[in-house]
Amino acid sequence: MIALGKESSCSPQLCLALCAFGLLLLGDLSRAVPMDDQDYYLQEISNRDHYYSFPYPGEEYFPFTEQPGEEGTIRAAQPEEHPGFKPSKKQLKPKKSSKKGKSILETPPDCPPLGLETLKITDFQLHASTAKRYGLGAHRGRLNIQAGVNENDFYDGAWCAGRNDPFQWIEVDARRLTKFTGVITQGRNSLWSSNWVTSYRVLVSNDSHAWTAVKNESGDVIFEGNSEKEIPVLNMLPVPLVARYIRINPRSWYEEGSICMRLEILGCPLPDPNNYYHRRNEMTTTDNLDFKHHNYKEMRQLMKTVNKMCPNITRIYNIGKSHQGLKLYAVEISDNPGEHEVGEPEFRYIAGAHGNEVLGRELILLLMQFMCQEYLAGNPRIVHLIEDTRIHLLPSVNPDGYDKAYKAGSELGGWSLGRWTQDGIDINNNFPDLNSLLWESEDQKKSKRKVPNHHIPIPDWYLSENATVAVETRAIIAWMEKIPFVLGGNLQGGELVVAYPYDMVRSLWKTQDYTPTPDDHVFRWLAYSYASTHRLMTDARRRACHTEDFQKEDGTVNGASWHTVAGSINDFSYLHTNCFELSIYVGCDKYPHESELPEEWENNRESLIVFMEQVHRGIKGIVKDVHGRGIPNAIISVEGVNHDIRTGADGDYWRLLNPGEYVVSVKAEGYTGATKTCEVGYDMGATQCDFTISKTNLARIKEIMRKFGKQPVSLSLRRLRQRARQWRQRR
Repeated sequence: MIALGKESSCSPQLCLALCAFGLLLLGDLSRAVPMDDQDYYLQEISNRDHYYSFPYPGEEYFPFTEQPGEEGTIRAAQPEEHPGFKPSKKQLKPKKSSKKGKSILETPPDCPPLGLETLKITDFQLHASTAKRYGLGAHRGRLNIQAGVNENDFYDGAWCAGRNDPFQWIEVDARRLTKFTGVITQGRNSLWSSNWVTSYRVLVSNDSHAWTAVKNESGDVIFEGNSEKEIPVLNMLPVPLVARYIRINPRSWYEEGSICMRLEILGCPLPDPNNYYHRRNEMTTTDNLDFKHHNYKEMRQLMKTVNKMCPNITRIYNIGKSHQGLKLYAVEISDNPGEHEVGEPEFRYIAGAHGNEVLGRELILLLMQFMCQEYLAGNPRIVHLIEDTRIHLLPSVNPDGYDKAYKAGSELGGWSLGRWTQDGIDINNNFPDLNSLLWESEDQKKSKRKVPNHHIPIPDWYLSENATVAVETRAIIAWMEKIPFVLGGNLQGGELVVAYPYDMVRSLWKTQDYTPTPDDHVFRWLAYSYASTHRLMTDARRRACHTEDFQKEDGTVNGASWHTVAGSINDFSYLHTNCFELSIYVGCDKYPHESELPEEWENNRESLIVFMEQVHRGIKGIVKDVHGRGIPNAIISVEGVNHDIRTGADGDYWRLLNPGEYVVSVKAEGYTGATKTCEVGYDMGATQCDFTISKTNLARIKEIMRKFGKQPVSLSLRRLRQRARQWRQRR
């Protein structure tokens, strides 16, 4: 305040007066500026001293008590005290009770999660009494956060207290007055240890110093915690409380473990237009779409609604059935639905291979609504895309798994409920392993059994009825073989990154190793086209979802360098069909709350459209004979790229390539080959690169002989017959 040098002197009374005046002046200055307008880090410095202090055993746990009427008193939520908050009739209606007298949560809580899982709550807003180490700090105490492969690193799977005693706590600063309504908890995510909290108290505060415990008629409420480490447990507060801070105080824990928690807080922020930190994170959308989670029946009804709105450009069809008999519905969007148009590429989005990763499912449903509306409004970008592309949208590959997750709800399903099919199969990794067939053939150069570098046949064992293959997987394979897809994206959840093939490492001794395809340069561009237009994927300031930081590759990753997977849909699509497929992880939260859908739509909308437009990058054309007829199954090769594609039934093809000059060759059985140079520009739109090839002499002879009912006799067969005749004559 006032510095006194060594030579300065003052009486004790004068010094005391000066100090009192300085304190009074500081107090007046702090009151002159609203707390929300002060620098946040200044607030942290002035308010955080208590985070690193704790009562010793025997001391009173709550040094601050609040009397009714004192400033800072925590209140039960009263609508009349906050004109901006108006509860619905549903909120005011008392909940029903079960026969045992316990309340039943028949509908999701009215207040959404604050955002620990979605990372809306920053690391700066999480604090704890103590922590076992940095990797188990308060910033790791987020619902469903996943630990790294190694223990004792920076990325463990929970907040764990430094000591096991009833004086530990973890705290959330909502940064504004919030109506807190509930708490969801989990134990520690770990392969090697078992830790969870079995009971806890909840406290709230307006100033982070004076705390009030949640009470009922008999005193402090002790909430029942977890009985294992992964299944989330929800506890609703007896009465919603309005405060800025909320604290969880573990009271008991698994006897063979320690105090470790992951959590989410349910709460409704109260209106506060002056709060900068809230405004910074606000996201609104002007799109008039159906932002909600759709069960199977609602999804089907929404598809019908879109088809009714845009009957001339949409078609609903199904590609098969799930294990429980639910149809796998898809929507086609095209100016000529139901038919493949020669020269027009086919694109696909699929989602829900993991049934509990539902954000991708809702994004696809939003996308079909958006494209219909924009087409009717005459949006030239969308009209052009629909007229020049045949688009297929399959929102729910695993409806059986989704049904399990949907019944549990967005916060209570945990990390894996509904991930697998009804018969326990992970669809995403259930495709034939064609990588091993190709690489074994390449490694054994003298092998008589050569495997092509494209359109590798499916092994016989996989096609047998006894193979462990989901009916949903077989339906997808049949769909992929029927339609000449050029580009596809499968939407997944739990991360924020675009993964491109190969997904399987080539080395037998590694679990992570960069394993590029011959088209690595193309795949990297395709991945970047999505990531760079997403609102968050390439944001260097954003926090990693769990343990991986993908910023060094601009929000993209080679699948095998992340974690090896055999039989992925990406690798299978590349090696068995012409389609280049990527996995797009659209959010940290697999099953975000309904209130998050508008923001997630804004995060992904531009990326979804930009990625579809990439189907028009590279070269395209038709391979014809001299009579102008298309030649199917002609092989298109690009010099320097050891991966070929084939023409479709009408002789048309599409070959995704980055800008540059390429030497392109074509060959087909019975025809002479041809080669030409094709240049790919930077502007959107594939370069036309047609071929006209003629039949070989032998092919023409065979055709003439067949026309007149005779079969040509090969020269080698004639010689064998002549030798046999001479041998008989000699005898």
